[in-house]
Amino acid sequence: MKLQCEVELVNRHLPTFGLRGRGKGTRAVLSLGRPSDKGLPQAPAGAAHLVIYTLKDKTGSRYKLKENIEQFFTRFVEEGKATVRLKEPAVDVCLSKANSSNLKNFLSAVRLAHQGCAVETLPLLTLAPLKTSEVEKPKTKMVITSKKDYPLTKNFPYSLEHLQASYCRLARIDMRMLCLKKLKKLDLSHNHIKKLPATIGDLVNLQELNLNDNHLETFSEVLCSSTLQKSLQSLDLSQNKIKALPLQFCQLQELIYLKLDDNELIRFPFKIGQLTNLRFLSAARNKLPFLPSDFKKLSLEYLDLFGNAFEQPNLLVPNIQLTVPLTLLEISARTILNYRIPYASHIIPFHLCRDLDTSKSCDCGKSCLSSFIQATVTMNLHYVAHTVVLVDNMGGTEAPILCYFCSLTCYSQFLDRSTKSNR
Repeated sequence: MKLQCEVELVNRHLPTFGLRGRGKGTRAVLSLGRPSDKGLPQAPAGAAHLVIYTLKDKTGSRYKLKENIEQFFTRFVEEGKATVRLKEPAVDVCLSKANSSNLKNFLSAVRLAHQGCAVETLPLLTLAPLKTSEVEKPKTKMVITSKKDYPLTKNFPYSLEHLQASYCRLARIDMRMLCLKKLKKLDLSHNHIKKLPATIGDLVNLQELNLNDNHLETFSEVLCSSTLQKSLQSLDLSQNKIKALPLQFCQLQELIYLKLDDNELIRFPFKIGQLTNLRFLSAARNKLPFLPSDFKKLSLEYLDLFGNAFEQPNLLVPNIQLTVPLTLLEISARTILNYRIPYASHIIPFHLCRDLDTSKSCDCGKSCLSSFIQATVTMNLHYVAHTVVLVDNMGGTEAPILCYFCSLTCYSQFLDRSTKSNR
C-alpha cells in the first residue's frame, strides 16, 4: 500500500538541545510493506515497516511499526493531514496534502500493523527502491500544441489541473480528458470539434473552458444544467458557428468571463440578466439585431459588441400582441409571477413552467406572458458596462434593446416620458 503526500519528520529531542525543525514538508511516497531478500538490510521475518521515499532518498527510510506507535493525530484527516508519533526513534511523521480517502485507508493499515495483526491480512508490498517518476510531484499542467505531440497510447496524468491541446485537429473531445477530476482549466482551442459531450459536466472542478476556433454549432442544454453551474467562471466560444445559446445557459451563474466573438449569433439568451457575476462580455462580429430586455440588468466591467447588424429602433412602431380581455392562462401566469408564487414541473405541467420561464418584464416592473406590446428603444451601453468598445465605425456606444409593456397604459406612459426627455 502506498500514499503520495508531503512529509515532515520532527525529531522530538531537538527542543532539548535548543534546536527546531525547518517546518516544511517534502514531497514523498509512503509505503507499507516488508523488506525484500536483497537490497535492504534484513529485519525479523514478516515484519511490517513504514518506508518514506523522497527524491533525495529513493531507497527509503524504514520504521518498524509493530508496537512502535505512541499516538495517532487525525483531527484534520478530512483536510489530508495527520501525524503518526513513533516511539523509537522519537520522531513525529507529519503528513499533509494527501488525498483524504487514501490517507484514512493508509492510517487504518498502519494501525493494524502496530497492533500486530497477521501480515497475511495487511496490504503489504515488497520494499524496494522507487523510480524518480514515482516520487516526483504529480504533474498539474500539460500543454500540447501539435498533433504529433498528442498522446495516443498513454493516459493523461490523473493529477492534471491545466490541460491545453491546441492545433491537434481533434474532431471530438477525447474521453480520457473527462476522467481528469482535478481539471480546472481545459483549453481545446484551434481544433475541429463539432459537438460537446454531456460528460464534460462531470468535471466538477472545471473553472475555465476555452473552445475558441472550432466547429461548434450549439452549446448543449445538458451542460447548462450540470455541475458547471457551480464551477465554470470563464468560457470562450469565439470563432465557431453558434447561432443561439439555450435558455438554460443563464443557469451558469458563476460565469465571470464570456467570449462569443465571430459566431453567427442572432440573439442572446432571453434571461441573460441572471448572469449576475458576469463582468467581461465580448460578442463582436455576430448578427445581433437587438439586445434582450434583460440585458439592462447586467453589471459589466467590459463590453464589446462591435460589428453587429443592429436594427434602427423605432418606439413609434410597436409590435402589439395584446389580448383583450386577458385569457385565464395570462391572468394566472401574471399572478404567479407578480406574487412570486413558487412553481416547478412536479406542481404544474412542464410546458407551463417553460412558458413562465420565458415571461416578459414590463417597464412598470410587473410580468406578462403572451399579451404585451413590444418595442425597441435605444440604450447607451455605458448603462451596463464601465468600458465599452464602440459598436460601429461611427463612434457610437448605443444599441437597440427590446422593451415590453403589459398594457396600453404602460406603453403610453413610457412614450410620454421618452417624448419629454427628447425635447
